[in-house]
Amino acid sequence: MGEEICERCGRRQSQRMALCPLCQQKSRRPLRFVRAAALHGGPLREGIHALKYNNHSDLAPVLARYLVAAFRQPPWSQIRLSIDGVVPVPLHAERQRERGYNQAELLARVFCQRLALPLRSHWLHRQRLTRSQVGLGTHERQDNVTDAFLASPEVQGKMLLLIDDVYTTGATLTACASAALAAGALSVDALALAAPDRLGAELPVDA
Repeated sequence: MGEEICERCGRRQSQRMALCPLCQQKSRRPLRFVRAAALHGGPLREGIHALKYNNHSDLAPVLARYLVAAFRQPPWSQIRLSIDGVVPVPLHAERQRERGYNQAELLARVFCQRLALPLRSHWLHRQRLTRSQVGLGTHERQDNVTDAFLASPEVQGKMLLLIDDVYTTGATLTACASAALAAGALSVDALALAAPDRLGAELPVDA
């Protein structure tokens, strides 16, 4: 707690500055603002794994509480006024058939119900089956998801909030945001359930 973080990507920094060196390198990054609600460790890590791989879809309402709690903190309380649609990171159709559901969509559905926000799952489509990002390096992750997503024309002129379960390097969220901006979206923010301890700060669950 108390560490300095980048105002844009939430990455921890060794000293106070508005943007981390990575975000300073590019003035126009696809994601306008991104945060993780909690640290990816302990019981939360186990819960995410159970939701994602062990068919425990019943955990989505419990885990979504972290997203809701995070979203009730600044600056989300101001950003929410401009959000036109909440978009879960999509799975490829083949992967979703195997799993039976998209864990990001389950989280986003509960999130939207509790905050009275519009869920727009159909605004983003994964058009290419990709490898799992687990175990891949930063550049491998970027290559793996490049051009993997396609946004609906309905995003034109809209401001989106992406929801995902885990935010590691940001490669998947960035690829989603790039697809949405290419289709005419005005801006894309992102909120993930959890991230490694080098990102963000854990928030209390009060929702």
